Amino acid sequence: MEEIKKIGVLTSGGDAPGMNAAIRAVVRAGSHHGLEVFGINRGYQGMIDGDIIPLPPTSVSGIIQKGGTILQTARCMEFMEYEGRKKAYDQLQRFGIQAVIVIGGDGSFTGASIMSKEFDIPFIGIPGTIDNDLYGTDVTIGYDTAISTAVEAVDKIRDTASSHGRIFFVEVMGRNAGFLALSTGIACGAEGILVPEEKGQLGKLRKYLAERAAHKKSSIIIVAEGDEEGGAITIAKRIQEEFPNLSIRTSILGHIQRGGSPSAYDRITASRMGSAAIEALLDDQKSIMIGIVNNEVAYVPLSKSIKLHKDVDRDLLKLAEELV
Repeated sequence: MEEIKKIGVLTSGGDAPGMNAAIRAVVRAGSHHGLEVFGINRGYQGMIDGDIIPLPPTSVSGIIQKGGTILQTARCMEFMEYEGRKKAYDQLQRFGIQAVIVIGGDGSFTGASIMSKEFDIPFIGIPGTIDNDLYGTDVTIGYDTAISTAVEAVDKIRDTASSHGRIFFVEVMGRNAGFLALSTGIACGAEGILVPEEKGQLGKLRKYLAERAAHKKSSIIIVAEGDEEGGAITIAKRIQEEFPNLSIRTSILGHIQRGGSPSAYDRITASRMGSAAIEALLDDQKSIMIGIVNNEVAYVPLSKSIKLHKDVDRDLLKLAEELV
């Protein structure tokens, strides 16, 4: 492999708190090792369009505490076709970019893996998603902050629930994974947690609410948006029909969970991953994701991070059931 002198960095998929910290780490670590770093705006769409700018070390001053991503992110259907990826490769060639660091989730890594094989260009993935659903890493950038954001919101909802003796079904993000819902539920002392990974939870919830109905006490039920029984609105409607005497409300936290200043933990994790991505390129590695496993940096093939399933912590599921 020829010596790498110019690299690109982009953010793709849903934004996550800490992405800017990762960008900063890539730029600063890259510069430290004598690399010229370019920012690719708007993800793969910007790569196709040639929306690429130099990122000297001074350009990332004062961004570590900011949420979102200074490089922005966008969906790109064109990149899913070979012709689109060829356009993207031609743009990289025009700027002399020899490798790309992608900060995003499994969809972003899928595109990176395909393009790396087609054009023999190194891609390194940094997991940035509040869902924490990528195989090969204990944590993803943004997950810690999203938990804190969700818990703060639920704590406020509980005040209203207690004041009125209501049952609140609160839906959190996570797509088809229950990591965020499970951690949020435990941290806020929820009386019920519904996640896609655990079957038969609705039956247990019905039993609990039947006992609760007699006392008319408030409760918080956390629902993962990808739960097999449906989202918070669907489940709450069904429960209300079965328990007409209960005062039931729903709240969907939505995109508030993606925003905000990243926690110290997310800033440190993003910084470690960004630096490790540069080290991986200098070590002639390609098509890998940077992970953190048992608080140590891990290098995981992109193919594994995409294809293999990451399960929720079964001990946390057991803990949640014990503490209801």
